[in-house]
Amino acid sequence: MSTNTPTPPLNGDGFAAPAPSSLSLGVVGNCAFSALIDPHGRVVWSCLPRFDGDPVFHALLGGEAPAGAFAIELEHLAEARQRYEPNTAVLVTELWDRDGQGIAITDFAPRFLSRGRYFRPTMLVRRVRPLKGAPRIRVSLAPRFNWGAQEPVITSGSNHIRYVGEEQTLRLHTDASISHVLSRQPFLLTRELNFLLGPDETLEGGVGDTARHFEQETVSYWLGWSQRLALPLEWQDAVIRAAITLKLSMFEDTGAIVAAMTTSIPEAPGTQRNWDYRYCWLRDAFFVVRALNSLSEVGTMEDYLRWLSNVVVGANGGHVQPLFGIGMERELTERISERLPGYRGMGPVRVGNQAFEHFQHDVYGNIVLGAAQAFHDRRLLNPAGLAEFERLETVGEKAVRIFDQPDAGMWELRTRARVHTSSALMCWAACDRLSKIAHTLQQAERAAYWQKHAEGMRARILRESWSEERQAFAESFGGRDLDASVLLMAEVGFIDPMDPRFVATLDALEKHLCDGPYMRRYEAADDFGKPETAFNICTFWRIDALARIGRVEEARAIFETMLKARNPLGILSEDTHATTGEMWGNYPQTYSMVGIINAAVRLSAAWDTVI
Repeated sequence: MSTNTPTPPLNGDGFAAPAPSSLSLGVVGNCAFSALIDPHGRVVWSCLPRFDGDPVFHALLGGEAPAGAFAIELEHLAEARQRYEPNTAVLVTELWDRDGQGIAITDFAPRFLSRGRYFRPTMLVRRVRPLKGAPRIRVSLAPRFNWGAQEPVITSGSNHIRYVGEEQTLRLHTDASISHVLSRQPFLLTRELNFLLGPDETLEGGVGDTARHFEQETVSYWLGWSQRLALPLEWQDAVIRAAITLKLSMFEDTGAIVAAMTTSIPEAPGTQRNWDYRYCWLRDAFFVVRALNSLSEVGTMEDYLRWLSNVVVGANGGHVQPLFGIGMERELTERISERLPGYRGMGPVRVGNQAFEHFQHDVYGNIVLGAAQAFHDRRLLNPAGLAEFERLETVGEKAVRIFDQPDAGMWELRTRARVHTSSALMCWAACDRLSKIAHTLQQAERAAYWQKHAEGMRARILRESWSEERQAFAESFGGRDLDASVLLMAEVGFIDPMDPRFVATLDALEKHLCDGPYMRRYEAADDFGKPETAFNICTFWRIDALARIGRVEEARAIFETMLKARNPLGILSEDTHATTGEMWGNYPQTYSMVGIINAAVRLSAAWDTVI
């Protein structure tokens, strides 16, 4: 999949103004950090030294150009094209001028096996080569520190430039003219040039040789990784891109998985629904793990279980907060960054997330569900056993105690607590899966114990969440408001999807929450009013439910609509505006990419229909 960008307006110096902020962004990374690159090849977002770090490139959230961006610009730009090297996380941007001269920018973060471990330095590699003629380019590298407040002190050598901040220093290794880079002086591109931006360390080999080696090995890694995926027959390209994007969202050092790579992209224009998603939510991470497991990519689960085990042990049978920093940080105090104006000027820019203080009772089910496959899968290097089961039982006991207690719910309502159906449902899932795990481990007494709890919870959920008035399962016990999260009842095996109550619930949700093919989260107003945009994962839950009750052609049609809602590189954010079709919310959103995989696996024709 590739994208063509129309002719941009030129400034008086012959170079185009920066592309307007949008979520048509390429994503590169290596499971240590990431960078987002706009259609003109400008790095507009990258937090260093890790996902939740300082955005040294922050142009996505505003500021005066060229600050907060890394641009390789073509004089008299007339056309831009962008694509991924097939089945990799290596991005290629082609820029063509009005005279038919062109350049190619290849962007990636090195990732490959070396010396028995994955080599994944905090380094962005940018390789530039002429495609036709001798076009003139300008290199503009302007990192900023402390959320845009600090301009670095710059020093340089014969083949490097150092950008020195109070808390970190970046070093650019390049075989381009240092003087041209420092002065932003335009120059003719007559040969391949390489830019390696990373830690303040010397480079062992030559700049060009190192860049070429890193690219070759990184391409080889991603091709091998993609080759091992167990793909559905249909929509393979979409599934591969979604899977790679999910993999890039893992912080491999600890096993954490970020919900998204950005902060403060509004859920809808001008709403102040701006949140920082650069952390690990137990809920989102479970869905990521399950989606990748469905493609037989179990390595991510094994890495995540390292992180999850530390969460469980640290809780010691007590309260588990719904999200953590990717290094297991518990305090994620929310503040406003006053320096940056926000996406398209729509602040505030938030750092941290107050939801770490919440009680969200679905977390206990998400923990057990996230770990469950490890007890049944014989492929794993470190399969879970009795000791791990006993640790999970402490989580189950907590689920039993709080199953029917009010909480903030999975949508993280800040000023309203209820006994949310989705939270009770996940507490049921914790007990149900513990019973199945105990059976596999031949622990008959424990299997019966957890099954009894699950049965009691199920009876209460069916009774207390059902609204006779609405003829649907409501969002809370004794409530009447509708909420798309109840569709998870079928997805986690709580109810037969053909049960008349579930079918009626789906009908009610479609009537009251859908704008055409798109589905909003809930109908009741929250702290900011009623949601305006469709929440992509809810649309995918609808697709799953439709398929389960036999409305497969409708499900396929909606899925095709969602595939068209992706940006030209095949990636989704959190929300879609039902009228304009524009993407909103943090990006790339793991929940949304999970939906692509789940829908394709659910809806695809079987391989044996063609082979």
